[in-house]
Parts: sequence; C-alpha cells; structure tokens
Amino acid sequence: PALSYMWIFNNNTLDVGADSRRFVSQATGNLYLAKVEPWDVGNYTCAVSSAQAQRRAWGPPTALTLRGDGVMGEYEPKIEVRFPETTYAAEGSSVRLECFALGK
Repeated sequence: PALSYMWIFNNNTLDVGADSRRFVSQATGNLYLAKVEPWDVGNYTCAVSSAQAQRRAWGPPTALTLRGDGVMGEYEPKIEVRFPETTYAAEGSSVRLECFALGK
C-alpha cells in the first residue's frame, strides 16, 4: 500500500510548503532542512500513514539542537543516490528518481 509521510515539529504539523528550506521526500520519508536557523531547534517526529490500511504510526521524537561553538566541520560535497538496482514501470506511467547533493 502507498505510504504518506509528514513531520511533527514541537507537537505541531510541520508545514513544509510555507518554507522553501524544508522538503519531505515521499519516497523515503526523510526530512531535509537547508540552512538551519535558530528557530528550527526543537523536536521532530515522523508520522507515516496508509490510507488503504487506514493506519498511522509515529516514530520517536528526534531533537535538533545547535552547536554552541557554531562549528560543524567541513563536509566535502557528495551526492546521495538511493535507487534500487532495477526500477520497473508500466509503459506510459511516470517514474520519480530522487537525488540530493549535500556539502559545504
């Protein structure tokens, strides 16, 4: 069954559409934050739901904190690709393959 992912931030549904720095992958459920700001600090909880199964599950909260020294280290750029070795699709259908570049 198809799954849908959303994130809860400090006990409120996170509206990713209101902030272009945030993105939730509907393929993996991952939450991506670009350029973390002080107001991003708090607890994040992932909620997964299936309309077909009429069920919803929540993961444990994950705290996001800022380092006091402001140093996160240097990250060499890398590209994360998480595709299965083979992707099948019906003729005429659409396929989405996601790729993200990370780095500083």
